[in-house]
Amino acid sequence: MLTKFETKSARVKGISFHPKRPWVLVSLHNGIIQLWDYRMCTLLDKFDEHDGPVRGICFHNQQPLFVYGGDDYKIKVWNYKQRKCLFTLLGHLDYIRTIVFHQEYPWILSASDDQTVR
Repeated sequence: MLTKFETKSARVKGISFHPKRPWVLVSLHNGIIQLWDYRMCTLLDKFDEHDGPVRGICFHNQQPLFVYGGDDYKIKVWNYKQRKCLFTLLGHLDYIRTIVFHQEYPWILSASDDQTVR
């Protein structure tokens, strides 16, 4: 099955599948994050609290959370049920390219153009 999701940004930078629901998070070059139901091909929600492109994004395996990072050097953790940013992490000195939650521990790993993994 091939589905094209229409959006104003032609450049998708990151994607993450929900571990249990038929959802996918899509991070865009224009700084918007979209939450899609891929079975119904419908946009469920949109998060536009990020400055600049969002390149890395990841759903948490057990909690109603997702994490993302991008060109503003910030990492943000969101509760998607509450539609609320829980906290912002700083430390990278260049674009964040990818980000993941650890499978067991309460860790977030990020990789950046500053040549570090944090």
